[in-house]
Parts: sequence; C-alpha cells; structure tokens
Amino acid sequence: MKPYIPTEFSFDPDERGHFGKFGGRYVPETLMPILIELDEVYKQYRFDKTFWNEVNALYKDYVGRPSPLYKAQNISDEIGAEVYLKREDLNHTGAHKVNNTIAQGLLAKRMGKTKIIAETGAGQHGVATATVAALMGLECEVFMGAKDVERQQLNVFRMKLLGAKVHAVESGSKTLKDAMNDAIRHWVTHARDTFYVIGTAAGPHPYPLMVRDFQAIISYEAKAQLLEQANTLPDYVIACIGGGSNALGMFAHFIEEEKTECIGIEAGGKGLDSGDHGASLALGRPGVLHGQLSYLLQTDDGQVEEAYSVSAGLDYPGIGPEHSFLMEQGKVIYDSVTDDEAMDAFVWLSRTEGIVPAFESAHAIAYLKKMPKEKIKDKTIIISLSGRGDKDMIQAMEILKL
Repeated sequence: MKPYIPTEFSFDPDERGHFGKFGGRYVPETLMPILIELDEVYKQYRFDKTFWNEVNALYKDYVGRPSPLYKAQNISDEIGAEVYLKREDLNHTGAHKVNNTIAQGLLAKRMGKTKIIAETGAGQHGVATATVAALMGLECEVFMGAKDVERQQLNVFRMKLLGAKVHAVESGSKTLKDAMNDAIRHWVTHARDTFYVIGTAAGPHPYPLMVRDFQAIISYEAKAQLLEQANTLPDYVIACIGGGSNALGMFAHFIEEEKTECIGIEAGGKGLDSGDHGASLALGRPGVLHGQLSYLLQTDDGQVEEAYSVSAGLDYPGIGPEHSFLMEQGKVIYDSVTDDEAMDAFVWLSRTEGIVPAFESAHAIAYLKKMPKEKIKDKTIIISLSGRGDKDMIQAMEILKL
C-alpha cells in the first residue's frame, strides 16, 4: 500500500469552504485572520510529500497503522452477509481520533504555536490531543462538558496523566456543544500562541476539509485491504455519526463508487419521537452553529436544542457541513439507532466476536440487525469500528448490570 496523501474529490468545498450552501466561516472578526492564515498553511501542506512523510511515519510507528480490516466471521455466518470491521479501535489511544490529532499537531508546530486546545465529548479526542501534546512538547488544555466528565472519568484521568489541563464546562447542557463553545471563547483571546485542534469535521473552514482529509486514510486503507482480501468493493459501508469525522473518513474513498452505498448512523437516543436524540439530519434544519452552516437541532425560533445519546460522543446537536451536503445530494443514506439497539449490539459484538466496541461504534454495529435480511444476503459490508469500549466500562456496568 502506498503512503497516504489526501486526494481531491469532486465534493471538496469551494475556496471559501462551502459544500453547496453548507459550511463557510461564521465567526467573530477577531478569528478571521487566524482562519485565513490556517487555510493558507493547509493549502501549502495538503499535498506536500515532506509533511506527509512525517505524518505517515507517526501513523506507522506511533499509531500502529494500517489498522486491520477484520472479517467478522461469526457475525457474517449469523446474518448471512460478509461483514468486515475496520479496526480503528486498535489505534494507539483507542479510536480514530488520533489520525486527526497527529496531523493537526504537526501543523501547529509548523505554525510556531506552543499551546493546543481541544473540545471533547466522549473524551477520545481529548485523550488523542493530550497524547500528541505530550509527544510534541506542546501545552494542552481540553474543554469537556461536566456531564461528560462524570460519565467518562477514565478518559479524564488519562488526559490529566498525559499532562493536559481539563476544564469541566458547567454551562448549557454540560455536553459537547458547550465544551466547543468554551473552547472557541478561549481561542478568541489566545489565538496568537494557541492552535485549536477541532476533533470532528465541523466548525469554520478549513477545519471540515482538514479533518476529513486526515480521517480519509480509513477508507484509503479499507479499500485496498478489501480488494486484496476479497477482490471486491463493498456493497455497503456503515459508520456512526456525531459530528461526522469517523463517517467521512470511512466514506471518502467509496462515495464515488457506483457499487457501494454509504450509510451514516445518527444517535436515535430514546427514539426519534421522544425528543431525546441526536438526529440532527433526520429532524434538524439548516442553521449556524460553531462557525458553520449545517443541519442542527433547533426550536422554531432558532434556539439550539439539547441533543441526547447514551454515547457521549454522539450527543451533538449539529453535524459537519459535508454530511448535510451529501445528504441533500443523495450521495449518502442516513438513518438512526436507539440507545437500546446500540446497547444490544454492544453486547452482541462482545459475545460473538470477542470485541468490545465503544458505545458510538455499537450504533453502526446495531444497524446490521435493522437492515432487511434480503437486502444484505451475500452482500459485502464494511463497518467502521471507530473506537474500543474501554472508556465506556463504568457506564456499561451501570446500564447492563450483568
């Protein structure tokens, strides 16, 4: 497999960061020069072989890439399809997040920044950012909703162990949305020496493009691996969606393949009729949040509604702008999975394949049981196993009471 370098896609944003009408830069004037500088720097390095040689060396020797594409034979036999898991859970730090933080950390160094900040929900992005900060000699502060701090205690300790300062955000719903709000406020007043490592494919341009490029290594590898193992392209590629970086990474190199249907799974929470969910594409409307125009959960008068999910990484009321564009263009199919369905899948994968997934990833696994059997019979399916379940053990113990 050749070393990874991003590819230009037909669905790349325009010069101002718009995917159709979505995306853009809706930020305070004080941040515009910083974003324009970052955009110029990223254009310089996006296809630069020297930069990507450094990224790929760390991916290989530090992260452990390429991550395996594992055929889940027991599940395949049970449902009558050929199911493959892209094992992002085996990356250093336990999720896909480190693909992004490695590359953003190297950009921060090249820009002369000495500090990095991040927002985090489930804590995996916070851990990955703190890890890169330790590796690269950068100061690190992480903003995390107080509710998520409580349910992700292990990841909070990991961040602190790695040397990061963790801010428990008490405002609003005390989850990812509010953590991102506080991170942006901090960035506005510290941008001279601080690089904001956004963890998902959302936010003002160029972040959605950058993060998708950094995560697209997932589908770059998976495509080559499946062709080598089975000499075919997948019929379906499935990934869970919070902000959307894992899914875009899993979809990027398959979207333009006629044979392959990409399916994104939102957090159905307690059900789409309950009011407690994170299904911004299914039930949201276009609006502005965190520097971008995209679908988001909002009231009739435009107030952002609180999202909910058993998974701390999926309870975000918005979505990356590229997903909104891909949905409206019909390039990707979107559906949802409830908490109960995800928890059943959490146990199912653990007991069937001996692999304990993150709650987020369990949403994608659960969709296998929602798909009509006649639709998937003898089909080839890749699922992005975006993270491992270590971080969710305390919460799982309370819910499952095994």
